[in-house]
Amino acid sequence: MLYKYFNAAHSPRTHTNEHGAVFAATDVLTAEAQGTPRKRRGRFRSLSAIVLAVFLALCVNQAEGQAVGEVLPRWAPGTLDIHRISTGRGDAVLYIFPDGTAMLVDPGAETEGPRVTRQRPDASRSPGEWVVRYVQHVLPHPSESALDYALLTHFHADHMGGLVSSSPPSRSGQFKLSGITEVGEHIRIRKMLDRAWPDYNSPVPLTDPMVKNYQAFLAWQIRHNGMRVERFQPGRNDQIVMLHAPRDYPQFEVRNVAASGEIWTGVGTATRQHFPPVEEAPPKGRPTENDCSIVFRIRYGNFDYFAGGDLPGGEDDGAPSWHDVETPVAKVVGPVDVNVLNHHGSADAENEFFVRTLRPRVHVFSAWSTSHPDACVLRRLLSTRLYPGARDIFATNMSDANKLVVPELSKLKSDQGHIVIRVAEGGDTYRIMILDDSAETYRIIAVHGPYESR
Repeated sequence: MLYKYFNAAHSPRTHTNEHGAVFAATDVLTAEAQGTPRKRRGRFRSLSAIVLAVFLALCVNQAEGQAVGEVLPRWAPGTLDIHRISTGRGDAVLYIFPDGTAMLVDPGAETEGPRVTRQRPDASRSPGEWVVRYVQHVLPHPSESALDYALLTHFHADHMGGLVSSSPPSRSGQFKLSGITEVGEHIRIRKMLDRAWPDYNSPVPLTDPMVKNYQAFLAWQIRHNGMRVERFQPGRNDQIVMLHAPRDYPQFEVRNVAASGEIWTGVGTATRQHFPPVEEAPPKGRPTENDCSIVFRIRYGNFDYFAGGDLPGGEDDGAPSWHDVETPVAKVVGPVDVNVLNHHGSADAENEFFVRTLRPRVHVFSAWSTSHPDACVLRRLLSTRLYPGARDIFATNMSDANKLVVPELSKLKSDQGHIVIRVAEGGDTYRIMILDDSAETYRIIAVHGPYESR
C-alpha cells in the first residue's frame, strides 16, 4: 500500500507543487537506508513517524480528490469555492460560500471577432448555456437549481452578455437570451445586484439595447419569479451575506468597496464620491462604464480576495486624474492573497501603486482577447521591485497571437482551463486547481498549493 502511494508521489501525473513535501520525505528514507547499523534503530522510530505522516497526508489528499486526473470533488461545508469558468467569451465566476450560499458574478458573452479567443468547450452551445451547465453541476444543492445572488460589476458584453441578431428569445418572448438573461432563464436567481438599479441614469444614462434587454429581463423576473433586485451599496458588509448557516462561520465577510465612483473610506460603512459632478465634465470626459465598476473584497479568516470588474488605473494619456480609480480603492483594500486582474490585465489597469499595495500571492483573470494581458501590465505583476516574494499568475484562456508577442506569458502557471480556488475551512490555506475546459469532464489537470493565507 505504501509502495503504491510513494510511486504515485513520483508519478508524472502528480503536480510537484502539491507533493513537494513527499519528495523530501523519500529523500530522508534513502539517507536512512544508507546509515550505519548501530544508528538505524533510533532512526527507525523517527522514520516511522515520517512515513506515517506522509501516508496520512497522501490519503487525505486522495480522499479530497485533489489530484491530477481526478474529477473535482464537490464543495464541502466550511470550504470557500471560487470557480472562474472558462468560456473564451468573457467572465463568469461562481462563488460558493462556506455555508453553501451561491453567487454568480458577470456571466458574460462577448460576440465573435478577429481578436476573440476560441469558445470553450466548443461552439455547439452559447456561452450562457455552458455557464448554466457548469453552475448546475457544481451547486451545493443541484436539485434546487437556484442562485442566492447574481451580480454584474458593470454593463459590458463580456460581463453581462452581448446581443446579436441571432440572439434567441426567452420563453416568454419578453427579452432575448445572452449571458445573465440566459442564466436566469434556466436557473432561478433569488437576488440580483448591479450598480444602477432602479433608474439606470447614474452617473450617465444607460441607453444601450443590451441594458434595455436586461431591464426587461429584470421586470419579467420580478413579476413572475419573485426576484429581488438591489443597487449594490458601497461600504456595506451586510448586503451580500451567508444565508444558510451564517453563525457557523463568523470570520467570513463580503465587503462592498466601490461602485459608480462611490468608494468605501475603510471606516465603518462610510463612503466618499471619487468622481466630480457630471455636469462639470465635458461629454467625452464623463465617467466610462469601466470607471463605474463594482468592487468587492471577500475575507475568510486570514484569506483575502479582491475583485474589481474593469476598474481602470488611469494610464490613458491626457485623462483627468480621477480616471485612476485603482489607487483610492487600493488604499482601503490593502494586501490580499488573491487578486483578480482589473480589466483582464489591459493596458489601463494594475497600476504600480495598486500592485505594490495589494501585493498578492496569486493573480487570476479571464482572458478572451489578444490584448489580455498587456505586456507592460504583465511585467509589473512579475516585478519583484514592486513587491518581493513569489507570485503565481493564472488565466482561463490565452490567444496564440498574444503568446507570440509577449514572451513573459511563458511564466504563467496556467493559460487554459477553468480555475478553481478552494479555501480550506477557516481560511488558513487554499489550493488552486485547473480543470479541463475542452469537455464537461470536470477533470483536474493541475493542482497548485497549498498556499498559506497571510
